Amino acid sequence: MEEKTSILLVGIGGYGNTYVNALLDHGREHHAEIAGVVDPFPEGCRRYDEIKRAGIPRYDTMEDFYRSGKADLAVISSPIHFHCAQVCMALEKGSHVLCEKPISAMPEEARKMMEVQKSTGLLVGIGFQWSFSRAVRDLKEDIRQGDLGRPVLLKTMILWPRDKNYFARSWAGKMSDGQGHMIRDSVANNATAHYLHNMFYVLGDRENTAAVPAKVEAELYRANKIENFDTAAVRVTTTSGAELRYYATHAVHRSLGPVFQYEFENGTAYFDGPESGKGITVRFRDGREKSYGDPNRNVANKLWIMMDAVHGKGGVPCDLHTAYSHVLCIDAMQRSVPNIPDFPDAVRRYDKEKKIVWIDGLYERMKDCCAKGILPSEAGAEWAVRGRQITL
Repeated sequence: MEEKTSILLVGIGGYGNTYVNALLDHGREHHAEIAGVVDPFPEGCRRYDEIKRAGIPRYDTMEDFYRSGKADLAVISSPIHFHCAQVCMALEKGSHVLCEKPISAMPEEARKMMEVQKSTGLLVGIGFQWSFSRAVRDLKEDIRQGDLGRPVLLKTMILWPRDKNYFARSWAGKMSDGQGHMIRDSVANNATAHYLHNMFYVLGDRENTAAVPAKVEAELYRANKIENFDTAAVRVTTTSGAELRYYATHAVHRSLGPVFQYEFENGTAYFDGPESGKGITVRFRDGREKSYGDPNRNVANKLWIMMDAVHGKGGVPCDLHTAYSHVLCIDAMQRSVPNIPDFPDAVRRYDKEKKIVWIDGLYERMKDCCAKGILPSEAGAEWAVRGRQITL
């Protein structure tokens, strides 16, 4: 008999719907059962009626659940500023944890979570889904084995428009909640965080490690009426000397990406975006090609992999230590540009039909900067403001 896994879902709206769908549709075949759900506003869950019909109890807080309930695994899909307290509580109550990305808003919070994890001896996975993807993990293994040689330059670009409804969320683009809890929600710490983290992840020397940033220089900008940035161009050097470039924005009128080009001595790994249908491909200098598949396939894999790890049937590809590089990079980016500049009104546009704020010429500028591996200030953008270089 397969051992059952009892699961507590914390946050069932928004991205939490992904886990609800996975467990309602495939939980039985994976021997998983939902022990309870925690969400003070469950109406954001598209299948909440099914949860109620199944007799699954709902709670306003995790404290309410743990007064009488137990769970092998707590799956946390709450806003960033709740992650630290909720992960620590779940661990202290005896649950392993799968927490959505990022770990936390601040490095200090991440380190606190590491301390609690160490003291409890339980597992914590961080849901950067590409780190749980077979395609990405196979690519990483070839990099680790030296097949691609030394890293030369890794570049990633994501140009994703976001409308007024996206920024209307209570914590969207916020630096803090006004009660002393940092949020640092941004294009790099939320929607496109996976792809920034992935460059660190594939350069890790073991399956569950990541390269570490040593120097970070960022250019951060704001088009929408938010506190933090919605546009970023970043240069990173890792402790091993690898060069990374990251370009992301929500202030464009058409979508592109994620796309990446990871150049190594012996070949280059390409991902031309979900629309291409090509998946990840490496073209070697000697003319060979190798395909790795679609990194976006089976996004629920992180849940099943985490459940296997709980029962000692494998490891956690992305844990607190693996994802810590992303937290460090975000912190350095924010310190590189402590005061986020607004794009000038002269280049700001508004699409009334789509309800999107976009910057004239930014789509083309970001593509050009990514192709050349430079920052907007180096490309001569009239609105560009160069950030400080931060040494970690």
